Amino acid sequence: MLARFCFQRMFSSILGDESNGYWSIRPASRRFKASRRYVPHTLILETTFETANGAVRVIDFMPTRDENSDVVRIVEGIRGEVEMRMELKIRCDYGYTAPWVVATGEGVRAIAGPHLTFLRASEEVHGEDLKTVSNFSVRRGQPAWFTLTHGQSHRGDPPATDPFEALDRTKKFWLDWTRKGRRSGKYADVIERSLITLKALTYMPTGGVVAAPTTSLPEQLGGPRNWDYRYCWLRDATFTLLALMSGGYYEEARAWQDWLLRALAGSADQVQIMYGIHGERSLVEWEADWLRGYENSRPVRIGNAAAEQLQLDIYGEVMDAFFHAEVGVKSLREEDFHIWRQLIEHLRGIWMLPDEGIWETRGEPEHFTYSKVMTWVAFDRAIQLAEHHNLDVPMEAWKRIRDEIHEEVCKKAFDKSKNSFVQSYETKRLDAALLLIPLVGFLAVDDPRVIGTVDAVQKYLMKDGLVLRYDTTKGSDGLPPGEGAFLACSFWLVSALHAIGRKDEAKKLFDRLLKLTNDVGLLAEEYDTKRKRQVGNFPQAFSHIALLVSALHLEGDGFSRRRQGWHSKEGKRTIRQEIAYHKGHMAKARKKPM
Repeated sequence: MLARFCFQRMFSSILGDESNGYWSIRPASRRFKASRRYVPHTLILETTFETANGAVRVIDFMPTRDENSDVVRIVEGIRGEVEMRMELKIRCDYGYTAPWVVATGEGVRAIAGPHLTFLRASEEVHGEDLKTVSNFSVRRGQPAWFTLTHGQSHRGDPPATDPFEALDRTKKFWLDWTRKGRRSGKYADVIERSLITLKALTYMPTGGVVAAPTTSLPEQLGGPRNWDYRYCWLRDATFTLLALMSGGYYEEARAWQDWLLRALAGSADQVQIMYGIHGERSLVEWEADWLRGYENSRPVRIGNAAAEQLQLDIYGEVMDAFFHAEVGVKSLREEDFHIWRQLIEHLRGIWMLPDEGIWETRGEPEHFTYSKVMTWVAFDRAIQLAEHHNLDVPMEAWKRIRDEIHEEVCKKAFDKSKNSFVQSYETKRLDAALLLIPLVGFLAVDDPRVIGTVDAVQKYLMKDGLVLRYDTTKGSDGLPPGEGAFLACSFWLVSALHAIGRKDEAKKLFDRLLKLTNDVGLLAEEYDTKRKRQVGNFPQAFSHIALLVSALHLEGDGFSRRRQGWHSKEGKRTIRQEIAYHKGHMAKARKKPM
């Protein structure tokens, strides 16, 4: 569903000011009240404006298209008659380049280099102060509409879109899509909204899921922790796959797996931690110094240098994704086994190295505990897959390494004085990623070290009721200290509390977290507890995946059991047992009332 990044490149006022491009439709009078909602079960946004003379509704959506990206905006009257104002300022190359704008019989054509943008409208438009504007009135039964279509300048004008036919088609698309995963339960709505968000963050032609559709929205207002998240992280592989499968969306799960396999193709020693939506490897980071940044938060970064980092945890996430793909969709092929065998053999030679870790620190590499835990996951899942398919692999060597990693982590990463695992070997810093230790099966949920780690995270990393990733004032991550609470970490705490049996505490925290969503149910990366607002890139896939996973845990749909079954009281289950359990659970879920 994700549109190409053309529209963000053309409307960059959020990272600068109105001179960097924007598109607004609002009442001509500045005195109005506005409210928003999504049409139920869809990604169609409705904004209602209440004025002294009446009320109107602006309907915004992006229809599915094979080639061109469209934004359709329909203005319909609710009551009375309202004077409206439309303003469009296109500035390409992230607000830097003014396009060549020409009026046509249908509307306005704007060209800048390879980009062509075509505005079509039911209302008369004209130029004013280097922007395109329209003044019009709307009453009930007399809607106005505007469509903005992106194309390639050398290929001529893109085809027109009928806005009302597109609205019907888009609504049908979303209703059909959400109907497949419709469920009952207290958290059905938030689960559905998170699934819709994941679908919207998916680039349909390739199946790649981006971390967020934005860049450089700051983790700390006024600070430099501003990153470009418009790429696909391998780290998201397992949770994305499980979230989609648990929602019943196997087609999307297969598409994401196919994207993953294409991205990994090639030499194992050249695997990156993230790729572009087509699988691009070159994500060179640079700064758009003409943009002042969101609320003066500089620099504005395009690209992401973390793509060149060594982050060992991604091997575990990828192998866990392969494992669950085999359990859920049984789609692994012989050539797929060749890819992951290469990954594991490469990991044999590098697992003992320090790395930059899950948080992509820009300081010196360390022996991060979570990274080591996930290398254990990588070998553990590879062993399970190899045994299930009777593959010819160096099984004994893999098992020795798996056991060596487990012993090393338990010896070097557990601090007895804190009764907790710590961020990196032989330090005393805490890390919220350690909450995932029982959730990936490294230790049983009733292990005293697991319970101690959960308690320590609550004691040392909770701030105003939310969980920090780690204490940025201690140690060095290569950046000035200070950031919001990382929302995914708080949802991880929900899952961890539920896993260790503190279910009432988990539900209380989860219900509090739901109150942090914005007016249409979306989450950014972090939350600033002092300013009581979301910060970071938005909407954030990681936040919604963690929300969805913890909601599934609380609803007891078997999701947590499928990921924890390695060193639990129940003992280790084989892949065949996992597949049988999965089939039984999904059959039961399908019988639930809609």
